[in-house]
Amino acid sequence: MTGSTLSRTATRSRRTGGDRWLQWRDLDLLLLGAVVLLGTIGCILVWSATIHRDDLTGGDPKAFLAKQVVNLGIGLGLLVVVAATDHRWVRILAPVAYGLAVLGLVLVLVMGTTINGSRSWLMLGGLSLQPSELAKLAVVVGMALVVAERSEGRWRDRVGTVDVVLMLTVAAVPAVLILAQPDLGTMLVLSATVFGVIAASGAQRRWLVVLVGSGVGVAVFAVASGFLEAYQVDRFLAFTDPGRDPKGAGYNVEQARIAVGNGGLFGQGLFEGSQTSSGFVPEQHTDFVFTVAGEELGLVGAGFIIVLLGVVIWRALRIAARTDDVFGRIAAAGIACWFGFQAFQNIGMCVGIMPVTGVPLPFVSYGGSSMFAGMLAIGLLQNIHLRTLSAPASRMQPAKRVLVRG
Repeated sequence: MTGSTLSRTATRSRRTGGDRWLQWRDLDLLLLGAVVLLGTIGCILVWSATIHRDDLTGGDPKAFLAKQVVNLGIGLGLLVVVAATDHRWVRILAPVAYGLAVLGLVLVLVMGTTINGSRSWLMLGGLSLQPSELAKLAVVVGMALVVAERSEGRWRDRVGTVDVVLMLTVAAVPAVLILAQPDLGTMLVLSATVFGVIAASGAQRRWLVVLVGSGVGVAVFAVASGFLEAYQVDRFLAFTDPGRDPKGAGYNVEQARIAVGNGGLFGQGLFEGSQTSSGFVPEQHTDFVFTVAGEELGLVGAGFIIVLLGVVIWRALRIAARTDDVFGRIAAAGIACWFGFQAFQNIGMCVGIMPVTGVPLPFVSYGGSSMFAGMLAIGLLQNIHLRTLSAPASRMQPAKRVLVRG
């Protein structure tokens, strides 16, 4: 063992003594920095998207900027709380978080508010909450807990059929409630996340094939049976041919493409975008906030946002790969899948390569629910990372995989 290795081992051993605050120096600063930058850029883009919209701001050009700054601040506070919580409490509270998320989805169907054709919002006084955003994290930790509780200490060589069925059951309850809203965008993100979690758990490949086949079958059935709302079908048709209804379902896609195309390499300048200042792109401060970056910051600025999102996903996968804790590994991999697919879906619909489904860009789009859920997930990643560094030296050696694919 080299001197540097002995030094690292001694440091890790000292950290097991219980002085939690010593570990803050070991936060994943790249992950934290990328998230803070994304949130800061998001505040500026939201401000630009609303500064000329008196119909939204009531004459106060900084109204949405102030709200988003508050959302970011609360989100960072939640991140700190989760990161500082003892990992044992994280696992104990996971079922509670799952239960609260399901309760929120039920309340939405009973007393929720319909916005843009979907009953997805709970109005609490002057505040609005979208439980489906928090359900994404609840499903990830719920599925991870199922695998961890059934595998740890047993040295099982693979995830069995019972494990997969239990994971799918955990995911199915929120999924059915989200479909009933109906919130197709969240359902797509949740489906991709569930697929990633099951793949990361070490399930046999045939399960992945079954999941893909089932997803295609459900999609075909939903369209053929008339389960989807008319506007949702129109959005998919507009995606395949935006010119078929340029003033209706294809309007969002066409205006988003124009805005992004206007930006060129370096953009028209912050607060100077012609499409943005004229309010031509609907929901630009929420679902289409990436078009503000494309128009005003150009390919360079929009590309920088994509790089930051890539850093978040990379660090999540790195944390998953480095921990020997089953719960932490699967939860981190699930979070990476969630952020990765949601970012791809959001940016894809802004540039016309994905259908419009109404999902926010993580840490950038306006909204408290999405920000809080994302920051809670980052806090969990930091918690897993800190616990990995705090592990006794014997556990830092390369370990056998408890779960491998059969």
